[in-house]
Amino acid sequence: MTDLKTGIRYPFPTPPAEGEAVTVALGVLWMRLPLPMALDHVNVYALDDGAGWTIIDTGFASKRSRAIWEKLLAGPLQGRPVTRVIVTHHHPDHVGLAGWFIQNGATLCMPRTGWLMARMLTLDVQDVPNAESLAFYKRAGMDPDVLDGRRTERPFNFADCVTPLPLGYTRLIDANTITIGGRTWDIRMGGGHAPEHATFWSRDDNLVIGGDQLLPSISPNLGVYPTEPDADPVTDWLQSCEAFLAFAKTDQLVLGGHKLPFTGLPLRLRQLIDNHHGALDRLRAHLTEPRSAGECFMPLFKRQIKGGEYGLALVEAVAHLNHLHQAGLATRVLRPDGAWGFQTT
Repeated sequence: MTDLKTGIRYPFPTPPAEGEAVTVALGVLWMRLPLPMALDHVNVYALDDGAGWTIIDTGFASKRSRAIWEKLLAGPLQGRPVTRVIVTHHHPDHVGLAGWFIQNGATLCMPRTGWLMARMLTLDVQDVPNAESLAFYKRAGMDPDVLDGRRTERPFNFADCVTPLPLGYTRLIDANTITIGGRTWDIRMGGGHAPEHATFWSRDDNLVIGGDQLLPSISPNLGVYPTEPDADPVTDWLQSCEAFLAFAKTDQLVLGGHKLPFTGLPLRLRQLIDNHHGALDRLRAHLTEPRSAGECFMPLFKRQIKGGEYGLALVEAVAHLNHLHQAGLATRVLRPDGAWGFQTT
């Protein structure tokens, strides 16, 4: 299947059904787990290591996810154990059940930053948002009604959907290699969507494991959060995409964390770069007067944002405004309403 609009090809157009797997290469299985959000799935992969399996990412820690994994272990994974878990980055849909597999005998490999972030965030449990978080959202120009609702609501906590990680793990390091499923893979770290996001590039065939760094049809969220309110993930993202272009080939089969496996990676990387440059250009044209992140959805996303998408849209708007500010392309002033107002220089 080919996307006629973009030219990206999808050799496996039908995703695996729940509890089933699709073989995408020799010894490589593609599976899916559900997510309770607009992006309603995460892709996970199992690579045959002989005595057992190495799995790439895990899904949320939930009763349903564990039940699906039990079905996968008994079915497509043939009752053989998961001996190693590799986590591409610290987000809960990717690391959520890593601790569960480790409790059942697997070892853990992931980037150091991801391990530290996941360990820290599982300990940071809040019943209501703290004052620092509320101040961050006010500075971002969050809709007052949304902000008032958040004051008394339980915020998202990693501990709600991520099992505790072990004390020990094996660190994945940029430019090193790793053997998985009878192949030697180059480890290349990306950034922007998550700090130190691991991708894997096979030296033996045309496979690339991209996590959320290399996705078709959607761009992963580039968000700024109260933990680092002045972060500039847009710069990290653009630099990563440019660096990956040196290694990208048209015939590589990219196994991403969401959507379908695809080929055409050089084109897709250029699209991802151009998408954010275009958004930044529209944003600069919009900033004729001091505007908050909450007032920048239309130029960035070209549509109104409501409901469950609002929070992710807000933190992505902050990311793009921070980028313009730190690049010297916009000024920032604190408005009387308590929000940062950004204006094109």
